[in-house]
Amino acid sequence: MSRKNAEMATSRLLDVMDKLRAECPWDREQTFDTLRNNTIEETYELADAITDKNMEGIKEELGDLLLHVVFYSKLGEEQGAFNYTDVANGVSDKLIYRHPHVYGDIHAETPEEVKQNWEALKLRKKARKSGTLGGVPVSLPAMVKAFRIGEKAAATGFDWEQKEDVWAKVREELQEIDVELEAKDKERLTDEMGDLFFALINACRLYGIDPEGALERTNKKFIRRFNHLEQRAEESGRSLHDMTLSEMDEYWNEAKSLEK
Repeated sequence: MSRKNAEMATSRLLDVMDKLRAECPWDREQTFDTLRNNTIEETYELADAITDKNMEGIKEELGDLLLHVVFYSKLGEEQGAFNYTDVANGVSDKLIYRHPHVYGDIHAETPEEVKQNWEALKLRKKARKSGTLGGVPVSLPAMVKAFRIGEKAAATGFDWEQKEDVWAKVREELQEIDVELEAKDKERLTDEMGDLFFALINACRLYGIDPEGALERTNKKFIRRFNHLEQRAEESGRSLHDMTLSEMDEYWNEAKSLEK
């Protein structure tokens, strides 16, 4: 990538944003609040493109996110709070500060050591009164939030000594679910289900698996197999409602065999 071309493209985008903000009725009316949900949607669209390994889609969605960065920067400039230059310099300063093994004299030989240094520096820099977990965004989806909570806690040393030890916790949570199923206490059962999810998400973290990505793969696999089930039922002139579970299982297993 040519640095000059990148600079020209960035300058062009900033000019386009200035013009749209001044002359487009829709763009002129936008605020931080009105853009927020759109930004979240664009982030999920990027996540979908990454999951699908759609490079053209990734490029397009990155552009949409970059537009939002520029748009928010323009709003900040209009309010005299910050501008695009402040945003870009701010993240550059942050990256340099949090990579002392590159820009300083700290040694970090593994990705895990880098992550531990990163979390320690974040906590020290912001001096959060709320502690290690105070920086986890409240509005994160629950699964992503649980993963980040586990990461941050682990960075302080609060973690299983061996990753295999997490399965004892998973089994413990399953046993507690059995107890609440017997007691028929829905409130307690809800708590225990949450504890099981949290333990499984920590297991994913320890084994280097993205739980969100893993669940999405299963979602897509289920949809693919269920679509096959519906299609085969339709071909036979029947409705799923008219079929027994055993009959549906036959088509389901057929779908599974087609994936091998």
